[in-house]
Amino acid sequence: MANSPAWTRKEGKNPKGGLNAKGRASYKGGTLKAPVKSGDNPRRASFLARMGCMPGPERKPNGEPTRLLLSLQAWGASSKSDAKAKAAAISKRNKGKK
Repeated sequence: MANSPAWTRKEGKNPKGGLNAKGRASYKGGTLKAPVKSGDNPRRASFLARMGCMPGPERKPNGEPTRLLLSLQAWGASSKSDAKAKAAAISKRNKGKK
């Protein structure tokens, strides 16, 4: 198992959601950048729109947040519905800037 990339193992995952620097560095599909926690960055809008539509629960049966919710929180959203709303608002503001 030591031959698998860090992003697939616990050592490459951030306990607060998403991947840590080691996990992002081990991803061979391209260069992954750190989460954008605030602002009107188009990457943030795209991520929030995609993850806001992901299937599955936000919390485990015991009440703990799932990796999905932790990732959303790392990008500045409190829930899937909040992520969709923020993505729409960011996209609207970015279109107004052009």
